[in-house]
Amino acid sequence: MSKRNAILEAATHLFSRNGFDQTSMSALSKATGAAGGTIFHHFKNKEDLFINILSNTQDTIISAFDAHKKDSVHKNGLEMVEGAVEFYLTFTLEKQDLFLMLHRHFPYQMAESNKRCRETLESIYECLIGMFEQGVSLGIKDGSIKVASAHKTAMLLFAMVDGVARLNTYRLYQTGALYSDLMASCRRLLQVSWES
Repeated sequence: MSKRNAILEAATHLFSRNGFDQTSMSALSKATGAAGGTIFHHFKNKEDLFINILSNTQDTIISAFDAHKKDSVHKNGLEMVEGAVEFYLTFTLEKQDLFLMLHRHFPYQMAESNKRCRETLESIYECLIGMFEQGVSLGIKDGSIKVASAHKTAMLLFAMVDGVARLNTYRLYQTGALYSDLMASCRRLLQVSWES
């Protein structure tokens, strides 16, 4: 692993566990074994380091979802959405540091004043919501889903599924216990015809 990637990995873990403000450059140096000068050789400052982590997060999510789509076979849009729900819940468990970091408040605070941060966050969420929207659109076409707006429905689905994922991320509740109820709620939402 390159020194740059080792810094990104260690910083992701520290930011996810401690937050942005509570992660010092000295803690980053200690965690990576890299001197402060080495970190600044790769990144302009701590904010630049964080935005690079977000960019890597975006790449990781896109790659994982592309692999999921490639490996999945669905007979209709409803099955595609159910697969996306299962994939997302599993993925948030596998990549806990990434999602713990995304579920913290500081990325959104930074996005208020940092255009690159905002654009990267928007891109991450467009990808995640797009995962659901593809299935909803297919389901509307094949008749397995009875909603009027694929985009609005995908946003509602994502908000519901991400809310359950956050319970697990924060270790408040084991998502496995909610899985059946979550899937039933998703199916009910996808069978309601409402105006766009």
